[in-house]
Amino acid sequence: MFKQLVGSLMYLTVTRPDLMYGVCLISRFMANPRMSHWLAAKRILRYIKGTIELGIFYRKSESSSTRLMAFTDSDYAGDLDYRRSTTGCVFLIGSGAISWASKKQPVVALSTTEAEYIAAVFCACQCVWIRRILENIRAEEESATIIYCDNSSTIALSKHPVLHGKSKHIEVRFHYLRELVNGKTVKLEYCATKNQVADIFTKPLKLEQFEKLRALLGIVNLCEVSLIQDS
Repeated sequence: MFKQLVGSLMYLTVTRPDLMYGVCLISRFMANPRMSHWLAAKRILRYIKGTIELGIFYRKSESSSTRLMAFTDSDYAGDLDYRRSTTGCVFLIGSGAISWASKKQPVVALSTTEAEYIAAVFCACQCVWIRRILENIRAEEESATIIYCDNSSTIALSKHPVLHGKSKHIEVRFHYLRELVNGKTVKLEYCATKNQVADIFTKPLKLEQFEKLRALLGIVNLCEVSLIQDS
């Protein structure tokens, strides 16, 4: 029963990115679920019942930018069992999100910088894939895709090895990010934590912040949109 419920919720995250963190969290316990995991799943169902009219709305507007941009974040050592961090990233075009992910990192990070750096690498790899898709549909990105990160050390490390003493233990494959930055495929820029949209994919948030980031994803009340269009 628990596996069927989680599978159904995973299917729902395709159109509801605000469910992503909670669903991915309970999916880690599918092999041996406990009553606490079942109660958490029921809590997600109650949230869905109360917000069933929400969805992503893509506005048609000449003023809105159609450039691809991304947000990346991580929750350092958020997993209490294995002390691994959680990666969160989201890609937006225009008024809404087009791709998002919440995933436990494959290694244990020794610092917040390393956790954010690994998250940025995952986001950059996804960015390369999306840029190729846009190129195939003749919507090629002419300039570097901006990835917003709220960790200044990660941005500095992606540009040059100024923190070599603190980063030499990071696996070589994660330095692929520096290659993409030097090749001007992606560009990391700083953003304040309160405006970090990917934060919603890494940890539980207070209601006010959760609703703010949910709106930044382009999720609106579709009933209100229909009433505005009809009028």
